[in-house]
Amino acid sequence: MSETGPAYPDGRELTHPAMSSRAPSGWEATWPAVPQMFRNAEALPLPWEDLFGPLRHGAIDDLVVVGQSGQSIDARIATSTGHSHYINGQAGLAHLHRLRALVDGVVIGVGTAIADDPQLTVRRVVGPSPARVILDPNGRLPPTARALADDGIRRLVVTAVGTPTSLPAGVEVVPIAADHGQLAATAIIAALAGRGFRRMLIEGGAHTVSRFLAAHCLDRLHILVAPIILGDGRASLTLPPIDRVDEAIKAPMRAHVLDSDAGGDVLLDCDLSAHRVPIGRAKIST
Repeated sequence: MSETGPAYPDGRELTHPAMSSRAPSGWEATWPAVPQMFRNAEALPLPWEDLFGPLRHGAIDDLVVVGQSGQSIDARIATSTGHSHYINGQAGLAHLHRLRALVDGVVIGVGTAIADDPQLTVRRVVGPSPARVILDPNGRLPPTARALADDGIRRLVVTAVGTPTSLPAGVEVVPIAADHGQLAATAIIAALAGRGFRRMLIEGGAHTVSRFLAAHCLDRLHILVAPIILGDGRASLTLPPIDRVDEAIKAPMRAHVLDSDAGGDVLLDCDLSAHRVPIGRAKIST
């Protein structure tokens, strides 16, 4: 039993310290090769295989859709005033950028695009930036949004059929039939899959992640829990109510301490594949 926590039966530590975005450690030094190894379907060096190996292939079809949420111990993503920068520490933010580096596209809702104006690029770690996808059913996204910057990376805006847009040149518009002003999560994933996306990160905001979770469109959910308690504030996930505990979504999970030396974030890797609805090409038994 190590000082950092319990171990697997083969002696590997359950927690993986020194995974922050600080100066490279033994673990950090192996990261630069991981994005290409991941895409080549090669086994990754530890701890990366434990963290990201499950994202390599889908259990239901040829797609992998992962959601992420950064929150406090009491499941808040912001204070009651909306302040949220930053709940998670350096290790948690680095993990988010690693997720970006391993997927084909990162998806956010227009509310997050307007409120936070994120770049959605990979900057805190080595790796390629994914395509940037904004969900904007009603044409609210301003053309000056940083996610639409022309930097050579694909930019897509998913909108309702017939919605007028005013977007920079080169931005792909993906029209989807809306239902009461909402774009169905399954239709969004199917449309992106039709444009070549196989691994997708639903990054935010909380409403968007919650909708994909409620629609059973997620294979995994990465919840980054920061060592703080906010009290009253905005909830990380908001789902339809249930009457009984046995109706709850059951998600087997594993915990990883991202930076134990700094008392840092804990990653809860939740497996939702048992609930995922088929969207892409079905798995074929051999």
